[in-house]
Amino acid sequence: MTELERGPLGRRRGRGARERILSASQQLFRDQGINRTGMDQLCAVAQVSKRTAYQHFTSKDELVAEYLRRFDPDVMPGVFDRTDLTPRERLLAAFEIPASTPLCPYIAAAVELHDPQHPASQYARDYKTAIAARLTETAREAGATNPEQLGEQLALLIDGASVRTRVLNRESFPTAAAIAAVLIDNAIPASSPRQPSDDRGTTGSAPVPVGGQ
Repeated sequence: MTELERGPLGRRRGRGARERILSASQQLFRDQGINRTGMDQLCAVAQVSKRTAYQHFTSKDELVAEYLRRFDPDVMPGVFDRTDLTPRERLLAAFEIPASTPLCPYIAAAVELHDPQHPASQYARDYKTAIAARLTETAREAGATNPEQLGEQLALLIDGASVRTRVLNRESFPTAAAIAAVLIDNAIPASSPRQPSDDRGTTGSAPVPVGGQ
């Protein structure tokens, strides 16, 4: 392929082709699902030829995996990397998901693909494991007596709230956050040192960016 070769709509190919393919995949996979999105349609939206698409991604499977990797590569840094919040506040901030957020893309991909060996399914498992690990680490910082158990409980709550919001088309994260607060307070001994801001019961933090779930 030369620099002057052009895509189906006359748009010049080049470095931007990969980003256009990923942008198109994010739009189409979210709006109509992975299985219903064919490479012909994806290439048309991205304004690249199939040849160009397969030069950047050897298969649709590889594209799906990369699509997931792009969502939240640092695992919710807007929550877990915040230094202005106490550990308890960071745990609660994980539940501040905007109402407009669609179903967690990792859950959606795993449900659609039905193949535990698919690279995207493996990445979804790795991501969910990483979320639980970060919750566990933060629970340990907060002084939880059993941080591994609390981390898994909170991870399950987040996923359950995401699915319930999608199925019922009704916001479920405030209820999940209330349950999380009870679990967190029960897991942290009363003698554990807590900063005054913990007593507010809310974090007051900014909503988590879309994709971090």
